[in-house]
Amino acid sequence: MLTPDELETLRDRVDTLNARYRHHGATAVLEGALKDPEAGEIAMVSSFGAESVALLHLVAMVDRTTPVLFIDTRLLFAETLVYQTEISERLGLKDVRIVKADQVDLDRDDPYGALRLRDTDACCDLRKTQVLEKALKGFDGWITGRKRYQSQSRAAMEFFELEESTGRIKVNPLAHWAPEDTLAYMEENRLPKHPLVAQGYPSIGCAPCTSKVAPGEDPRSGRWRGEDKTECGIHVVDGRIVRQGANA
Repeated sequence: MLTPDELETLRDRVDTLNARYRHHGATAVLEGALKDPEAGEIAMVSSFGAESVALLHLVAMVDRTTPVLFIDTRLLFAETLVYQTEISERLGLKDVRIVKADQVDLDRDDPYGALRLRDTDACCDLRKTQVLEKALKGFDGWITGRKRYQSQSRAAMEFFELEESTGRIKVNPLAHWAPEDTLAYMEENRLPKHPLVAQGYPSIGCAPCTSKVAPGEDPRSGRWRGEDKTECGIHVVDGRIVRQGANA
């Protein structure tokens, strides 16, 4: 648990970073996150999903040795696993770390792989949130692909945010990007799309909890369809999953 003085120091660091890079673009924010002493030791977290390749490419252009954490829930599409390998090799990423839940934890909490059928939040916590928390130990912050347009709760998101529960800094270099910016960047740099996008999956997570999206639907409506849930829990606020978006 952080003391009030420690929290205040971290808030000042985040304010300094936001003031320093407020009028900069995604590349400058990334360079600041990876090279500015105020940011500390930073890793990137990537799902290697539908839009991930744009940010992965930006990170590779700044520093290919940046640690990239990829959470394998053991429930992902086979296409995602193949795509992760292909993109990592193509971009020359030097430190991709594939992290998974310990088998002991899975045997104890989800021995039959059916936890998702009765409690998707618990399944995400076991296979994603707890795994990420362990993987981020030793890092001062992490790079995300979150964008302001994705939900109302992200509308005022800054480039740098403080996770007060952990003391880590979240870096959101694409915060101001619109959907067309991501597509344009991928096309300009001839970056390959996730193979499932062409099949009607604009947002891709675990195979059992991801469905195709019809034209006109919210891009995230295919995630946990029919449930009051659009977040896996990785971006929880103060330890609580915030309901938002298409299915909220």
